[in-house]
Amino acid sequence: MLSFGKALQTRGAAAHSVTIMDQPVNPNPPSVARTYADVNAELGPSWWNYDDVQLRWGSQERYEITRKLGRGKYSEVFEGVDIANHNEFVVIKVLKPIKKKKVKRELKVLMNLRGGTNTIELLDIVRDPQSKTPALITEHVDNIDSKVLYPKFTDGDVRYYIFELLKALDFCHSKGIIHRDVKPLNILIDHSQRKLRLIDWGLAEFYHPGVELNVRVASRYYKAPELLVDYTHYDYSLDLWSVGCTMGTMIFHRDPLFHGASNEDQLVKIARVLGTDDLWRYLDHYGLDLDQSFEAQIGTHSRKPWSKFVTSDNQHLISNAAIDLIDRLLQYEHTERPTAAEAMRHEYFAPVREAEEVRKREEEKARKAAGAPQMVFMTSTANGDVQPGQT
Repeated sequence: MLSFGKALQTRGAAAHSVTIMDQPVNPNPPSVARTYADVNAELGPSWWNYDDVQLRWGSQERYEITRKLGRGKYSEVFEGVDIANHNEFVVIKVLKPIKKKKVKRELKVLMNLRGGTNTIELLDIVRDPQSKTPALITEHVDNIDSKVLYPKFTDGDVRYYIFELLKALDFCHSKGIIHRDVKPLNILIDHSQRKLRLIDWGLAEFYHPGVELNVRVASRYYKAPELLVDYTHYDYSLDLWSVGCTMGTMIFHRDPLFHGASNEDQLVKIARVLGTDDLWRYLDHYGLDLDQSFEAQIGTHSRKPWSKFVTSDNQHLISNAAIDLIDRLLQYEHTERPTAAEAMRHEYFAPVREAEEVRKREEEKARKAAGAPQMVFMTSTANGDVQPGQT
């Protein structure tokens, strides 16, 4: 099969008329994702065209709100119970009045990610009969606030949970989806169960090489440099920058790692650590210009070693491997950041991979001893249906 990226390049001038979701496709984009670039082309429009998603509404009467958990720009979130399922706890995300297209996109993403690794599970969608306000019903996680939990993490905890986060991202990237809002608030952790779930897919988008993307995504402290300099051909590597910021928050006990007062100041704070030489090189490479006043605001800075962030309070979380991984994740040149799968193979996670192999062997041994049948898992098809599979 001719890959999507290659197919566009071979069509020449005719390719300029190609559009995806009413967006023109650049046949020669300045950069393309190193992995999973053609996933959506291979899966086809039934996978990524959220305009055509058919919504099947469940019954609102089935759920009862118990308490408010929080609110965001686009939704209010409540804890609730599923009356029809033995009062099982659920999360009810009530969407504020937003474009129907955005609602459909989030739903399509969640449908496509059903059964995925460490991604929040969509259970149902309902809407108020009078106001027509939609709500998403998802699995409940007994989460602990990151501001309370992260400072208590051991070195092993940080390695484990960042590894679990990378699993979630590798899964969604393999399905052609960029999360675009990775941050501690969207990473739920039930520490007693060692369970992590990546939530809030409201800003997630399907990746198509050559299609310009909105740079007004992600939360300020976790925005990658490409967003801050208006580079619209970003890809999955955007999420890996946010992983680096999250890991930095954990190991350096700095919440957040880069604390900008505005989007402009956010880039200033980043430049004071990563230096300005690589920033100017990045801008030149992609033909990006900053306002002269903004350049003056950034100034000139040499690269600051990560050792400057080490204190007596956090030194037990710092290792050469941790610094090396942070260094690779937090770089201006997005094409040089490791993919989620590459990051998982980093030496920093060697103890986690070893422990996982031991656990798998023990589970297999126990299964054989009990004469248990093969384990059944769930996979998501292109249209969002869930089908059983076997290991």
